[in-house]
Amino acid sequence: MAGETAATDTGGRRIESAGYRGLVLVMLLLVYTFNFIDRQILGILALPIKEEFQLTDTQLGLLSGIAFALFYTALGIPIAWLADRKSRTAIITISLALWSLFTAMCGAAGNFWQLFLARLGVGVGEAGGVAPTYALIADYFPRSSRAKAMAFYSLGIPLGSALGILLGGWIAATVDWRVAFVSVGLAGLVLAPIFRLVVKEPARGRFDPPQPSAEAPPFRAVLALLRRKPSFWLLAFGASCSSIVGYGMLFWTVSFFARTFALAPITVSQIVGGITFVGGVAGVWAGGWLGDRLGPSNPAAYGRVPAIAYLIAVPFYVTGLLVHNLPVTILLFVVPVALALVWLGPVITAVQHLVPPSMRATASATFLFVNNLIGIGLGPLIIGFISDKLGPQFGDDALRYSILCVLVFYLLAALLMGLASRHLAKDWNR
Repeated sequence: MAGETAATDTGGRRIESAGYRGLVLVMLLLVYTFNFIDRQILGILALPIKEEFQLTDTQLGLLSGIAFALFYTALGIPIAWLADRKSRTAIITISLALWSLFTAMCGAAGNFWQLFLARLGVGVGEAGGVAPTYALIADYFPRSSRAKAMAFYSLGIPLGSALGILLGGWIAATVDWRVAFVSVGLAGLVLAPIFRLVVKEPARGRFDPPQPSAEAPPFRAVLALLRRKPSFWLLAFGASCSSIVGYGMLFWTVSFFARTFALAPITVSQIVGGITFVGGVAGVWAGGWLGDRLGPSNPAAYGRVPAIAYLIAVPFYVTGLLVHNLPVTILLFVVPVALALVWLGPVITAVQHLVPPSMRATASATFLFVNNLIGIGLGPLIIGFISDKLGPQFGDDALRYSILCVLVFYLLAALLMGLASRHLAKDWNR
């Protein structure tokens, strides 16, 4: 990344300095951090919102899941199709402004349905944030450092999630939950024009071998190519199975600690924010490092690394959920939180390598459509639904057993990633 010293791309054109490319990556990370602050702040604010609007766990799961995922997934592919033809930096800027505006509007909601509609709007905005960025990073960094660059960008997940929990908890405790939404939304609106001024649009595919045609193909052509690549679908459904647990845990971990250990909201925000930051940063960076170290010479590693990580994560989560000791639970949660995010660098990099440069944004959006519709749409909802069903029998412990039930999806994710590893070398775009 920042250490790259090559002055030209594969076409002999001069490229930006390593310092500027590092700045671009930092700006993309900052945007992604706001993406996850706005996406996950609802988790720490769930308790006061539930109390004010008298909601069930299923309704909370709908607000975090379907309300966000519906348009986020539906619009992702057409926006990515546009990003393969138009300025990706402009699309990211507009998306940042939109989701920030709707996040601020969440603070004005007067009931469940108004908040539901505002969350739909957040999903509309965020639909154009991630897939164009994946393609942009692939055109700023050569193959030898893409997994680390993707991993650095993906640090926005633990950073944004942790900041959303910490800031949301602090603002909600000192003022109220509505101010938390308005504050982070306005901050994103300030960042949008700064991003547009700093980040330039690079030439497409400039670090890759010459392609027969640089023109972006129609979506049906991208889909036809992906249909012939089983590794893509195995990676997508494997990631979506893991995201059922991952996104479910991102939303419900705050409520789990609050209910299980009877902690104040500000204390919970500090604990869960710390777990998310430490574990998440370690896991994302480890995945990127392993991807760049093992993947270029053995593409199968892009699938095997996350498969092994999921298998190791399950016993740590099970033990952490069943013990009744707060310090032990905190320590045990850090490990699976890290392992659950190892997949990001390797898998996202693999998706970029399965298609030509002119198809990357659309292929990424197709991957995200499967991953997010299933993961974001169902993860928080399934845990909330099971918790409501178990509530009459287990009370506050119902959430604990609900989370235990969904851990089976990590085992399924490991199986699918392992199967994908067998096809990656054959499916590679060369």
